[in-house]
Amino acid sequence: MTQSPPEVRLAPATVRRQVTVPLRFADGYATTARVFTFDGLADGKEHLALGLGDWRTALPLVRPHSECLTGDVFGSQRCDCGPQLREAVERITDAGGFLLYLRQEGRGIGLYAKVDAYALQDTGLDTYEANLALGHGEDERDYTVAAQMLLALGADRVALLSNNPDKSAQLSRLGVEVSEVVPTEVHLSAANARYLATKATHSAHTLDLPIPLPRRE
Repeated sequence: MTQSPPEVRLAPATVRRQVTVPLRFADGYATTARVFTFDGLADGKEHLALGLGDWRTALPLVRPHSECLTGDVFGSQRCDCGPQLREAVERITDAGGFLLYLRQEGRGIGLYAKVDAYALQDTGLDTYEANLALGHGEDERDYTVAAQMLLALGADRVALLSNNPDKSAQLSRLGVEVSEVVPTEVHLSAANARYLATKATHSAHTLDLPIPLPRRE
């Protein structure tokens, strides 16, 4: 019988400041966020939590969203990060909860390395193979700070908005009870079809892709 990994005891983080910020997206959608910063995060980086809707609800809807400059800001079609971010803000506002904006670009390898990985993908490697070819792990993201932020906000039991089973596994191991996993929509385009197919087949992302897609990114 396979045993679950033991729960990790975290050093506590604390809220250092909170401020209200009105948000408006390019498509006209608008909402208001309570933006939290923190002291004591394990990696020392400047991550944010956005409280949306009635974020004090008993079971907040939470999305840990890893920073993607190309997708979130410039609208890159090579991934689905920008549309997932936009979707998450609206769905969390409706349900009440938190968007965690985590500073771990390119699955944790950084912006320049991500662009290098894109170049390797253009030669035929998929997104995971490209990271390995650069000497990185397939996915270096660590959700320790996400758990610290949630616990600092009093959210030790959450509904998780994600297609990535690793997020649920890590948060559960780090002391956050994931009571429900809510999948995001599938944001499919001609430019990201192979990327999404690779996530579904290689790392068991719960993506209901409408048609058989190529295995290479």
